[in-house]
Amino acid sequence: MMTYTEEEIEAESNKIDKAVEIISDYGGIDGGHHKQWVLDQVLKTLMGASVYQKWLVAYNNGEDGPDTYEWDHGIAP
Repeated sequence: MMTYTEEEIEAESNKIDKAVEIISDYGGIDGGHHKQWVLDQVLKTLMGASVYQKWLVAYNNGEDGPDTYEWDHGIAP
């Protein structure tokens, strides 16, 4: 069983709080391009910058190699 420090628990809780804040503040704005931006920001918040960048490369590469897909970062409202 893994154990976590108080600091690790608080850091994860802060990520979740920030993600909820982004969704609450911007999730109701009309437009798919704005909602895509919200998804992108939530991913960045929950993953952290370095993990997000690795995920983004893996997502874009897809099953057929580099640039199989292109992640839509959306447009900020």
